[in-house]
Amino acid sequence: MSTSDRSAYHHGDLRASLLATAMRMLEAGETFSLRAVAREAGVSPTAPYRHFTDRDALESALAAQGLRDLAADLGGDRELPRTPAELGDLAVAYVEFAMRRPALFRVMFTNACDEGSAERVEAATRIRTLLRSAASSVFPDSDPEALASAGWSLAHGMAYLHIDGKLPYDSPDDVAARVRAALSAIVGAAAPALNEGARS
Repeated sequence: MSTSDRSAYHHGDLRASLLATAMRMLEAGETFSLRAVAREAGVSPTAPYRHFTDRDALESALAAQGLRDLAADLGGDRELPRTPAELGDLAVAYVEFAMRRPALFRVMFTNACDEGSAERVEAATRIRTLLRSAASSVFPDSDPEALASAGWSLAHGMAYLHIDGKLPYDSPDDVAARVRAALSAIVGAAAPALNEGARS
């Protein structure tokens, strides 16, 4: 247990300390349980149960943190995209997050959202709202919900295809170019319908 972890624990922030420990273990590829996390954090085996009923609850909290981190990558200091090319940048950022943090990405999306976890629901809602706003910004006369779902599905699918090794690549630039090309192809194919919606 590091000095900073001990300080956090003694100041009552046990939950944050446990989450930080679990995140390190997850992203290092270590198998973890509540007891393993407690041992790594240097606290009693029963301490995690003050904040997490079981491993699923801990994973849900990790997923919520991952969703917040993803939202920061997608939003952050960025302005909403105004062009299809800028929408492509958003898709690239999504795939890059998955490739940089694959273990966390799987925890975020493998299981259904825990509706009993307010922080996870809030974090997931933030992602959906951001993507809907981005779609509406680029195509203001489209159905933003449908377009956001389509764009998210494309980026999400490409993220998994890359982290599962189904799409080989030589460099991050190859991945970015592939993601932009795929989104451009979809937007191009949908352009007549989007334009029709704008005229109606």
